[in-house]
Amino acid sequence: MKFENKFENINDIGKGKKYMIFTYGCQMNEHDSEEIAWILENMGYSPAINKEESNLIIFNTCSVRENADLKVYGQLGALKALKREKPDLTIAVCGCMSQQESVRNFIMDKFKHVDIIFGTNNIHKLPQLINNHLQTGETVVDIVEESREIVESIDSHRKYDFKAFVNIMYGCNNFCTYCIVPYTRGREKSRKPESILKEIETLAEKGYKEITLLGQNVNSYGKNLKNPYTFAQLLRDINKIEGIERIRFMTSHPKDLSDELIYAMRDCDKVCKHLHLPVQSGSDKILKNMNRKYTKENYLELVKKIKTEIPNIALTTDIIVGFPGETEEDFEETLDLVKKVRYDSAYTFLYSKREGTIAAKQEEQVPEDIKHKRFQRLLDTLYPISYEINSSYIGQTVKVLVEDISKNDETVLSGRTDSSKLVHFKGNKELIGTFVDVKITNVKTFTLEGHIV
Repeated sequence: MKFENKFENINDIGKGKKYMIFTYGCQMNEHDSEEIAWILENMGYSPAINKEESNLIIFNTCSVRENADLKVYGQLGALKALKREKPDLTIAVCGCMSQQESVRNFIMDKFKHVDIIFGTNNIHKLPQLINNHLQTGETVVDIVEESREIVESIDSHRKYDFKAFVNIMYGCNNFCTYCIVPYTRGREKSRKPESILKEIETLAEKGYKEITLLGQNVNSYGKNLKNPYTFAQLLRDINKIEGIERIRFMTSHPKDLSDELIYAMRDCDKVCKHLHLPVQSGSDKILKNMNRKYTKENYLELVKKIKTEIPNIALTTDIIVGFPGETEEDFEETLDLVKKVRYDSAYTFLYSKREGTIAAKQEEQVPEDIKHKRFQRLLDTLYPISYEINSSYIGQTVKVLVEDISKNDETVLSGRTDSSKLVHFKGNKELIGTFVDVKITNVKTFTLEGHIV
C-alpha cells in the first residue's frame, strides 16, 4: 500500500518530541541504549523527564533471566492507560527479548499498544522503523536473525563524559547450555582494530579517561578478522593512546584466556588490575553439562598463573546455583573452589530456566527450596572473604576515579579504584570525572570508606 510521506527529511521526525529509554541487563545493553539515544537525538528528539511527557518510549530488554522478562511485561501493561490518553505515543521494544519468536508473539498478542519491535542486530534501522510506523499507523516488526551488522557511522549519547563503553565485538559462539545469548545476539563478529582505536582516540581527545571494552567473550576477539590480531594486541595498542588512563574489559571466558593476554595485562600500566572471570560452578560434571569446556583444575591453574604474574589483581566471578543435576557433592565442589580462589566479589544467580536453551529441557531440575538453601550457604562463604580482602585496604591510600554523588547524601561522592573497589568519601561534586587519592579508614563487605588526602 502506498502512503504519503509526512516528513521531508527522516531527521525531522523527532523535532519537538521527547523520548525515554528503559534499559535492562548487561553493559552491552547499556551501550546499545547510548547508541539508540544518539540516533534519536539526531532525529530531533530530546530526553524526557517522565513517561507522561514522552512521545516515544523504548524498552531495551534482556533475556538472561526470567525476572527481567516479567519486569518488562509489567511496564508494558502499565502503559496501556497512558496510551489511551495519548494515542500518538509510540512504544517500542528492542533487545534480546525481541529476538525470540515466542516472546514477540506474546507481546503482539497481549500488548497490542506496542508499536515497534526490533532486535539486537538492527539498531541502525531505528529511524526507518519509526518512520514506517508513523506513516502507516501499523505495528512494525523488524528482526535480523544473523549476526549483527557492524555500522561504524553510529555514535553514542554517552551517560558520562569521562568514562565510556566501547564495543569491540558482537555475538557469542560458546553455546553454554543455560544461556540464551547466542540465540539473541548471533555469532561472534569482531570490529576492525583500526575502527576501535579510532573511536578510543576520539574519546581521549574529548577528555575521556577510562574506557571499558565490551564483548560477550572478549578473549576470542579477532578470531574472525581477515588479518591475525588478538585481544592482547588490542590492549597493548590501546595502552599507547595518550589521554586514556584506565582500560577495563568485560567479559572473559576462562577457556580462551591465553598467556599472551595475561602478559599484556601485566605489562600494560593502563589496564586495570581487575579481572572478571566467570566460573559458574566448581563441579567438573556440572561444567561439562554447562558446555563450559574447562575443568575445575584448569580454572584453578589459570587463577594461579594470573595471580603469579599480577600479584595484586582483584578477581570477580559469576556463579550459578542449582543448575540441573547439581548434587550436594557438586555444590560442595563450588564452595571449595570459592575458598581456594578467594574472590573479591561475585555475581551469584539461582538457576533460571530459559526457554530455547538445552538446560531448560533437562529433567533433573533442582527443587527451589534446595536452591535457596545452597544460595545462602554460598553467600555465607563469599561474604567473609570479600570483607577480609577489603579489610586489607584499611590505612592504604588508593587512587579513585570519582563517578557520582551518593543517592543518600549529596556531600558524599563515590568512585572506583584500579581494582574496581567502590569507595565512598566526603567531597565536592566538582570532583566528578577526576582522580583523587583517598585514604581508607573503614570497610564493608562491598565498599570502602575514607577521606580525600
